[in-house]
Amino acid sequence: MVDSRSRLLSLVHPPAPDDENPGQELALEPDLADVVTLQRRKDASLSEGDEESFFLDTLAEYQWARDAAGLAPTTLDGLTKPIIEICQYYGLTPWRLTPRHLDKYFAGVGKRAQATVRHKMTLIDHYFAFLEQRYAGEVATRFALAVESPIDPFNRPRHRGDFGLRIPPSQRAMREFFARWRDSLDQARKPLIARRDYAMGKLTYLSAVRAAELCGGTIGDLHWESGQWGRFLVNGKGARGSGPRQREAYMFQEGRDLLWWWMEECRGGFCDDPDDPNAPLFPSERIPTAVSTLNLPLPGIAVTPSTFRRALKTAGHQFLTGPVQELHPHLLRHASATHNYERGMTPWEVQKLLGHDRPTTTVTYLATAHADPEQASLAASGRAVHRLTMDKGNLR
Repeated sequence: MVDSRSRLLSLVHPPAPDDENPGQELALEPDLADVVTLQRRKDASLSEGDEESFFLDTLAEYQWARDAAGLAPTTLDGLTKPIIEICQYYGLTPWRLTPRHLDKYFAGVGKRAQATVRHKMTLIDHYFAFLEQRYAGEVATRFALAVESPIDPFNRPRHRGDFGLRIPPSQRAMREFFARWRDSLDQARKPLIARRDYAMGKLTYLSAVRAAELCGGTIGDLHWESGQWGRFLVNGKGARGSGPRQREAYMFQEGRDLLWWWMEECRGGFCDDPDDPNAPLFPSERIPTAVSTLNLPLPGIAVTPSTFRRALKTAGHQFLTGPVQELHPHLLRHASATHNYERGMTPWEVQKLLGHDRPTTTVTYLATAHADPEQASLAASGRAVHRLTMDKGNLR
């Protein structure tokens, strides 16, 4: 294919006449002359619309490639949004963008939070890596342009890390918080929805699951017979681009009692079929129109993580005391890890509880754990005194 393209290019741009025969012209066969004529007409008729169509083809192939790599559908939808956004703003195709275009856009109308800009630029850079790998030659042939990412060493965002500590409420504050929340359920405007939010909040604290993992659970994911107190399956985040994968979450004794109360006394109050294993464990109060018109006990829809976050934030403002006032699901996850570690759980067991792939990730959750060096120093001094007393000065 390369030889045929080189031959065609040599026909489009014929070599200079031979020095020995200055008057000699390049003689073409009739069929090859027709090919040269068609190629010249194609180059001459290349319009802006053709360039945009070619751009859309590259976007489609990029999504196909990432789909073949195993990315989730929701991830595929957002891969090309930033590049489409900036190309529509300037009315240009990607290979005509320059670093100055990106500087002006993200410092002006496209200016957002630092994390948002970094995420968008990362997606743009990934698309250009695909473009350079698969279409650099074709873009150069068609448009006489080099494919080069407009993100250079000067405008590339630097991720310097999140140095803010997530300080969870104390164990006492959490006990009082859930006790006050439980006492208010009967006086709530929607008692069933209040009980659902309470069960979700406390289960998040006990099992250290993420909001998306908890909202995606179904009744069939409950396994009462597993382990000592039962376990339930959740779809975790995955690690290193592997995508969501299932893992076991732990109920513990208090979580088992909580889920049993939820299933026996509360779950049947929703309009769907609670005996269906595919029904959501924590359903939404909203009913799809297609389901409500049928008036049949079909599986409902699950509550969304954003709804759960709003409910938890409201409950935190009402019932949480102490310096921590803003409560969200991930802070409950930090609280679960910290409090279990303080109660004697080893770091490896905390890692298992959180579902982390690497222990270094778990350590960041324990940054505020009260396994303080001062107490360890006192314990070490006590051991030294014991050795001096019992071993008569032998410090071995």
